[in-house]
Amino acid sequence: MASSPLGRATRGTTGTNRLRRNDRWIAASTAFRSAADPLVIDLGYGASGVTAFELAARLGRVRDDAEVRGLEIDPARVALATTQLAEVRAGRTPFSPDLHVSFARGGFEVPLPAGRRAAVIRAMNVLRQYDESDVADAWRTMAQRLAPGGLLVEGTCDEIGRVASWIDVAADGSPVRFTISLRLSGLERPSIVAERLPKALIHRNVAGERVHALLVDLDREWERAAPLSTFGTTQRFLAAVGALKSLGWPVQGGKGRWRLGELTLPWEAVAPVT
Repeated sequence: MASSPLGRATRGTTGTNRLRRNDRWIAASTAFRSAADPLVIDLGYGASGVTAFELAARLGRVRDDAEVRGLEIDPARVALATTQLAEVRAGRTPFSPDLHVSFARGGFEVPLPAGRRAAVIRAMNVLRQYDESDVADAWRTMAQRLAPGGLLVEGTCDEIGRVASWIDVAADGSPVRFTISLRLSGLERPSIVAERLPKALIHRNVAGERVHALLVDLDREWERAAPLSTFGTTQRFLAAVGALKSLGWPVQGGKGRWRLGELTLPWEAVAPVT
């Protein structure tokens, strides 16, 4: 365990409901639902503890023993989040006073009480400032703090949480799934997610790379499904994803997830070519 936090402080950008799509993904994950100790880490939560509060509230609806621990490198952010937590405990916020949340200083080393490991580590908008070559080491370092069968969720979203993507990383540090999550209402084209791809993929949206081919095909099927807009963007997205699957893309999940604007594929389908 490192004597000081590993990594660099994020820009601190955060906001109410910014990570709601990611919260929902974690709440539905097997890693969380089947965990013996449902401890979830919100790593790099930013200038406010709100994303940790929201995550705890949403997870608590699935498991009343769920616990969220927010970690930040910047001690001033930890102090502020702790002050916000005192307001929660005093009943002066919309959150339950007994919300299972705590805050501490930490980075990629994910410091935890002795003997505990995380069921899920969430690291959204944390690696954007790093080089692509740093990503695999960061994944492995964080994944070492996962319980067997645990999950690291690392990715990026826009400032208001309407466009997001993330990678599921297993406890051995290997990437296993890639997910796009979009607010369908008002969506012009799915490839808007190109601006919010995880660091491992954002520089790979070029001809010859798998993720580029995915976005090109998805946009094309979205355009072909335009007549279905009469019935709403959800029906249009369902048709586009169904067509993508027919083309041979190994789309996972079913219409229940697609209706949420989610598209998930095995990592191998989008992994960098070089």
